[in-house]
Amino acid sequence: MIFEVGNKVLVLDEAMQGVVKKIVGNTITVETTDGFLLDFESEELVKQTSKSSINKDMLSYASINSAKKEKEQSAKRKQPKTKAKDRFEPTMEVDLHINQLVKSSRGMSNHDMLTLQLDTAKRQLDFAISKRIQKIVFIHGVGEGVLKVELEYLFGRYNNIKFYDANYQKYGVGATEVYIFQNAPSN
Repeated sequence: MIFEVGNKVLVLDEAMQGVVKKIVGNTITVETTDGFLLDFESEELVKQTSKSSINKDMLSYASINSAKKEKEQSAKRKQPKTKAKDRFEPTMEVDLHINQLVKSSRGMSNHDMLTLQLDTAKRQLDFAISKRIQKIVFIHGVGEGVLKVELEYLFGRYNNIKFYDANYQKYGVGATEVYIFQNAPSN
């Protein structure tokens, strides 16, 4: 944008306006409405037209305070209400995708990969039970469903847990959540 001395300008990203007093290369000196001389780059300024003039009462303390109150009230309403028990309960996540467990699956058969995934799931489940973690999410992916069926068989051998599909919005269909009952006798 080309500016000339005497143009009325608005400053981008700031609630400031003024009149161009001096232009040296890309640096433009602006006298603000408060009487200060400030230097800006030409990219930071926009020519003021009659439609874009700033209304003085828009910037009054009353309007700013009312805008702050509106923002604070709307932010408070948007927060979802969660129970204290859910809020402080840690959820452990275990990603059983093979690329998360080994650097390279080259040379491993499907049986080897499945065995590694199931051993990892059993070890992590036993760890969660020993550390009294109530929820654990196993991310197994969709695939052909072999790992999911094997995990369900593994979980069925424990009498102190229940398992179900994990939160669809967060994990999609490729995850199972396990809830561990703390007072039930474990295997």
